[in-house]
Amino acid sequence: MALTSELQSLKDFQCENGKCVLSVYLNTDPAHPDQQKGEWKIRLKNGLKRLDEYLEASGDKEEHKSYKKLKKKVNDEILGNRMDLQKSVVIFASDQDDLWSVHYLQVPVETSFHWESQPELSQLDGLQQEYPLAGVILPNLDEVKVIETSLGEVHDEKIYEFDSGKEEWRVKEGLASSDRTASGATHVDDFNQRYRENLSRFYKKMAGNVEQLKKEKNWSGLYLVGETEMIRSFATNLRTKPSGTVNKNLNNSQSSKVLNEVFK
Repeated sequence: MALTSELQSLKDFQCENGKCVLSVYLNTDPAHPDQQKGEWKIRLKNGLKRLDEYLEASGDKEEHKSYKKLKKKVNDEILGNRMDLQKSVVIFASDQDDLWSVHYLQVPVETSFHWESQPELSQLDGLQQEYPLAGVILPNLDEVKVIETSLGEVHDEKIYEFDSGKEEWRVKEGLASSDRTASGATHVDDFNQRYRENLSRFYKKMAGNVEQLKKEKNWSGLYLVGETEMIRSFATNLRTKPSGTVNKNLNNSQSSKVLNEVFK
């Protein structure tokens, strides 16, 4: 479940007795000057160790026992996915009600570790203001990919393909984006020149579909990603001014990489 969807339940979570929630914010951004040699591993080790020492000194054996179990689970989770880390990891964990909320984000966080009676959400409140719900649009010749995102996570993604016979857009069914054939394949080459000559008209209906999605899903803004010519043509058909653009063809890239480029 996307982190935005979990926020309310996390805000409502309360330990029955004492403290029981481990909250971890870990910056793993490889582009950050302080992360050139994987320093996040040292920060993870030291942050968890400090909480361990604090709880041991407190003398509360039950809390300490619970923490050590969660500490191992968190450590195993992050190290087990170390080859796939993005810009940050956010985890909320507790033995109570088996709370286990793990999110790998494409936005940076400030590294911090907390053991409290509730999830520590102050950073998320700020991130939600900075990275609200938005749409990322990748226009191509015969396909337009739409990614819904907030807090640096992918909420949903759809690919719209153009039916040249009916001259209409429809959602592409049955193929994950990572498995699809890229636009630019042979079947496109036969008529892509006509599309290029009429890009503005070609994108008009799809731009209307995007505006409708923005209204229905309450997106705060739109980002356009693709070749300069296609971004320009698509933007001319939008009523909404794009919040940002990325002039790169990322149609064959995973959505997480697309978000990484958008939120650099």
